[in-house]
Amino acid sequence: MIKTFFTAGLLALTSLVAHADGLKDLEQFLREVGSARASFTQVVTSPRRSGETVARSKTSSGRFEFLRPNRFRFEYTKPFEQTIVADGQTLWLYDADLNQVTAREQQAVLGSTPAALIAAGTDLRALSEVFDLKSAPARDGLEWLEARPRSKDGQLQSVRVGFRQGQLTVLEIADSLGQRSVLTFSQWQGNAPLKAEQFRFQPPAGADVIRP
Repeated sequence: MIKTFFTAGLLALTSLVAHADGLKDLEQFLREVGSARASFTQVVTSPRRSGETVARSKTSSGRFEFLRPNRFRFEYTKPFEQTIVADGQTLWLYDADLNQVTAREQQAVLGSTPAALIAAGTDLRALSEVFDLKSAPARDGLEWLEARPRSKDGQLQSVRVGFRQGQLTVLEIADSLGQRSVLTFSQWQGNAPLKAEQFRFQPPAGADVIRP
């Protein structure tokens, strides 16, 4: 599920000042929020197969934190323990059940992903070179931003970011295979006192380390 999330694209945290639309909320967020931590719930829905009457979905939850630029950590705690860490150079994916670590060059992997859009991005102009950004109509009490990758090489189709009074609340990700991932954030702590060394990852003893 986590690998799918990052190939389809995953992130973000909070700003305290409300704006008129999602694009301005994103600009404020990039400018004023240098770090954050939050809880999240993620629901991944796959397109219906032939003969299915209901779309298949999976729900997971955990904790997220980032330090701008280029450092973030996802810790999935339910239903399975998995960890994703970007330390600025390497993107580490750890599957606790398999006791397996996959290490990839961070710059090559992130590209035009939701993580690059929210956690790694530093200014709107730079992001506009990678994404087509525009405000979307308000919905469900949120101001929305829509981002579409300018490159058509990856699986990511679009990312929609929902803000409520300047605070990021929902992240919706759609890929070219018809899969939809919705992350809902809570318990925000913007500009949390995080340090770069907190994003270092040491593979557990005995874990298989794969470097594709």
